[in-house]
Amino acid sequence: MEALGPADPSYIAGYRLLRRLGAGGMGVVYLGRSPGGSLLAIKVILADRADEPSFRARFRREVAAARRVSSPWTAAVTDADTESEAPWLATEYVPGPALGEAVASFGPLAEPYARQLGARLCEALGAVHAADLVHRDVKPGNILFALDGPRLIDFGIARSANDTALTGLDMVIGSPGFLSPEQAQARGPGVGPASDVFSLGCVLAFATSGRRPFGTGSPAAMLYRTVHGPADMRGVPDGLLALLTTCLAKDPAHRPGTQELREHLTAGLAWSGHDTPWLPRPVIRLIAERSAAMLALPGIDATVVSPSGALGGASAQGERAHAPGGGGGAQGPSRRRWLTAASAGGVLAVSGGIGAWAALRGGEPATADTRAASGPRYTLAVHADLSGPGAALGRAQERGAQLAVAQFNAREDRPFTLALRVVDDGGSPDRAKSVARRLCDDPKVLAVIGPTSDETLIAVAPTYSDGQLAVVSVSVGTDKVTHLECRSYLASRPSDGSLIVPLLAHVAHRTRPRDAARGTVVGLIDDRNAGEHSWKAIQGMHGALRGSGLPTPPRTVTIPRGSGDVRSPVAELLAAKVDAVMYGGLLAGAIPLAKELHRVNFQGDRLALQPALEPAFLRRAGAAANGWLISSCFTDATAHPQARPFAAAYRQRYGAAPPRYAAEAYDVVGYVARGLRELGVSGAERESLVRRLPKVSHQGVTKEIRFEPDTAVLGDQGLFLFRVDLGRFRFLGEYRRVTGAGA
Repeated sequence: MEALGPADPSYIAGYRLLRRLGAGGMGVVYLGRSPGGSLLAIKVILADRADEPSFRARFRREVAAARRVSSPWTAAVTDADTESEAPWLATEYVPGPALGEAVASFGPLAEPYARQLGARLCEALGAVHAADLVHRDVKPGNILFALDGPRLIDFGIARSANDTALTGLDMVIGSPGFLSPEQAQARGPGVGPASDVFSLGCVLAFATSGRRPFGTGSPAAMLYRTVHGPADMRGVPDGLLALLTTCLAKDPAHRPGTQELREHLTAGLAWSGHDTPWLPRPVIRLIAERSAAMLALPGIDATVVSPSGALGGASAQGERAHAPGGGGGAQGPSRRRWLTAASAGGVLAVSGGIGAWAALRGGEPATADTRAASGPRYTLAVHADLSGPGAALGRAQERGAQLAVAQFNAREDRPFTLALRVVDDGGSPDRAKSVARRLCDDPKVLAVIGPTSDETLIAVAPTYSDGQLAVVSVSVGTDKVTHLECRSYLASRPSDGSLIVPLLAHVAHRTRPRDAARGTVVGLIDDRNAGEHSWKAIQGMHGALRGSGLPTPPRTVTIPRGSGDVRSPVAELLAAKVDAVMYGGLLAGAIPLAKELHRVNFQGDRLALQPALEPAFLRRAGAAANGWLISSCFTDATAHPQARPFAAAYRQRYGAAPPRYAAEAYDVVGYVARGLRELGVSGAERESLVRRLPKVSHQGVTKEIRFEPDTAVLGDQGLFLFRVDLGRFRFLGEYRRVTGAGA
């Protein structure tokens, strides 16, 4: 919940707006108060979306669908206007947390609580299906907790069970990780009530184990696992395991109906009676605290957005908010855009020096000679490999963090001072465990940046989680440890599985088929010498391409384990007349593959993942490396426009251009500092920071660090593309801008 900004209206059709609850591509959701004093959640559609006839039609369907459903476990629609210039919808406001937030804050639900939750959600879905609708987006973020029971919300993509006209052909609808196989397969069977049962099974598995049954990572990988892989049911209580496994049957006909599922859930309840709480006491206490806070909301001065204003800083043409009586004073150009440029996206590039550039947002910089002691002193730690195989990577992160701390401490307006403790684990998992224990035992350390490698992170994450010490990794790509298992851990870069996303976007938007009738034909090379790394990438790419509706499916070939032969798979792909080749393996296999494709004069796109982004690829492949497109989770700070001032400050301080992950470590310090600022001086302690950080959003010089509310997964922020040009890696930029995927 945020305060209203300068460009936010104070009234919508007579409802007084009090706070922002959230915003997205569709519009802004406000907390409002009716003339009679009731609190409501009011969704206002952005004007540029409302101008799209198809989008306005979708909003009309959402309102109509929500009004058709009658259940105590859905958020009731109280008012709406789908035809106004800025359409809006008002629903019952639920002050409690979403299921995802409750699990992240307090851990998985015990079986009796989950059974009560599931039984009431079955009732809600039964009402949805009785209205001849399918919800199609049952997920933890759409389940809110109230004192008397859950509320299923968001009917934005609900449709009649027999209606298939919502979206274009082959568009996947729903939230990966919780949608059904028939939703994931755009050409699969129709999506009916059984699809919601599958999603509910995923939700209850998540609620009781803290794990998504089809894992995390890129959407493509999750979709593939949903359709083809078994559910990961580790942690699900034995009493629910068989029932939820049945809900997750691939065949919709083998799943129970909502009434049958409800009967099984209630039959296994360990207690009965209306006086028994349906939620654990810590969750009930949180709901009560938030409900009480609603009584103390301060008033605001009435302001009305003019037609030239914007709701939520969006570009709005002709957008209006209505005050009671239809009055409305004009407001000048929005200050929000200027403030955003100055405080979030703006760069103050001066003549260099640590005190010359306020890259950690929030105020003007102070020069070194004007520094003054300010507030308490908070210690962060860098846990890195500084003497082992990852020493170059660890040193880059240490220096990026040191620069961020120095710049933060040079500001006169800082509310506290940062100190940095640097500890070397030598790249050894055993040493890393010892380092983690020492940092957990030091009460001064509030958060840890690192460690450097996947192996050391896997070794220490449980220690940091048990010690309630926040740890934010910079260069780790594994998805074997997530925030769901280790509550204090956050990965500030996308997982290795996400590296296929920029290449998928390139294939979809930039690869030209030689035969329009066949469409784009992609060749996938699974190098068995790279083990799981290659298999996961190729399977994810294959599943995404198969689900995209391409006329010709991708062609997959393998390099057998123990074999260096690339001629046979290349010949097979040439015979299939592929337009692009994607290699899923490591550097050692990318070099001979590049040489072979060069030898046979392959003219199509050549795509690889981050392991190929090494100087050895350029040296050993030579001219054969030219033209390769490589996806990455790190930026080139010297070429990334927003990071160039950082690169200049780094060069001045250390006498060299910043290496990979230095700028990313710099951003992580800014992200943690923002979390400490939001907590305030009185609330800055370990456990509070662990709970706060997943909710923090920080615009850094490389990317925005912002996590999904249900799982604390970063998403696809921070994915970039490089191309080999004349024997060097040329940074192209953020993948959506480069490929046009976000257009």
